[in-house]
Amino acid sequence: MKKQFSNSFRGTIVAVALLALSGCNMAPNYTRPDAPVPASWPSGPAYKAKDSEAKSVDKAAADIKWQEFFINEQMQKLITLALENNRDLRIAALNVEKSQALYRIQRADLFPTVNASGTGIEQRIPESISSTGKSMNVHQYSVGLGFSAYELDLFGRVRSLKSEALEQFFATEEARRSTQISLVAAVAGNYLTLAADKERLKIAQDTLESQQASYKLIKRRFDAGASSELDLRQAQISLDSARIDIARFTSQVAQDENALALVVGSPVPADLLPAGLSPITALKELSEGLPSDMLQRRPDIMQAEHFLKAANANIGAARAAFFPRIALTTSIGVSSAQLSGLFKGDTGTWSFVPQITLPIFDAGRNRANLEVAEADRKILLTQYEKAIQSAFKEVADALAQHGTLNDQMEAQQSLTNATSESYRLAQARYNNGIANYLNVLDAQRSLYSAQQGLIAVRLSRLINLVTFYKVLGGGGV
Repeated sequence: MKKQFSNSFRGTIVAVALLALSGCNMAPNYTRPDAPVPASWPSGPAYKAKDSEAKSVDKAAADIKWQEFFINEQMQKLITLALENNRDLRIAALNVEKSQALYRIQRADLFPTVNASGTGIEQRIPESISSTGKSMNVHQYSVGLGFSAYELDLFGRVRSLKSEALEQFFATEEARRSTQISLVAAVAGNYLTLAADKERLKIAQDTLESQQASYKLIKRRFDAGASSELDLRQAQISLDSARIDIARFTSQVAQDENALALVVGSPVPADLLPAGLSPITALKELSEGLPSDMLQRRPDIMQAEHFLKAANANIGAARAAFFPRIALTTSIGVSSAQLSGLFKGDTGTWSFVPQITLPIFDAGRNRANLEVAEADRKILLTQYEKAIQSAFKEVADALAQHGTLNDQMEAQQSLTNATSESYRLAQARYNNGIANYLNVLDAQRSLYSAQQGLIAVRLSRLINLVTFYKVLGGGGV
């Protein structure tokens, strides 16, 4: 009897496995949509780069580790701190863990859940309902092993849901990568901005010192009757303007430090703060490559594609709902009227309960679910295409700025040199009594403005390289 029972149960398990393996998948075949952008980057005067700067780069931005790109030691330490402490990145990592657990939950539905159970029944049956006409006490004990309501995935419903959960898990991982790239770029951007504002503050302080010396000289000349009151008031105006700029840049530097601490996620050590923009080593040059390469490497686009694949799989689950659903409940065990005889003699029990559910009338629920799934796919397809278009624009904008910043840098440097020489000549002419002090002030204001403009262009160039690295999908760990 035991041998017959064992063979029957084994045959049942084999039949279940064969049926499950023979299931089909009703999800549509996935094909990557064509990118709704040109096959090459824009061209024109704004995208022209100097021949001397054309470099052969043997790595795509996505393959360059951030430690190789951001070669400033202070910046590297700050990025490391941010990767350890930034809360946005921590949330993204926790979302990956959550999504992975949800995938494991969905995947578990592919396998039967086996449970062991034990029961003991002590029951008194009164004579009014007893089959013997006499009251009686019933004792029953049983121990069993089995599974209940295990769905045979003949039409791929469970596997489609598993595939959907897997693609969503992949999407959260790409979201984490995207967050990390954005974080690295944000740390670098805030660091460079702080460095530029500190340099602006230093120029304002140097200008104030020069204005104070000029004011004292003119004040002595005015007291001696050698200068007019107009010269004195003009010198005072220039002095007060420098004081205003110092107060403004001092406040801005403090705000920059607060912004850097927020993105790093912890207080920033004083030795990691920049002294100015000039000492910062230039960042690595990058090759923009082809749009098709960039589109395949950016994590935000890969995230959008994973969501599209998940919607594709969900259509398979919605289609499978139109077909019969087969569930199995089975168990094997022993049962006895005496606890001591539970494992003696012929006490083996087994059950096999297949159940089939065929949808006949659901008031259009399954049809509506399928339409929702198809609409979701169309929405996510549109979002995927929009992500590609946005990425293309971001890179094109960065290229347009990159192609003109070197010209701006050369022109701004030339302007600064010229205004510096103009200020020197104006000062010399005033000291020799050839020109009035208004010429000196105009030359000094022009020099100050040119120096601030030079810092702005240098900052823009470095920020452009950081942006270029980000929009090309860089940020490898």
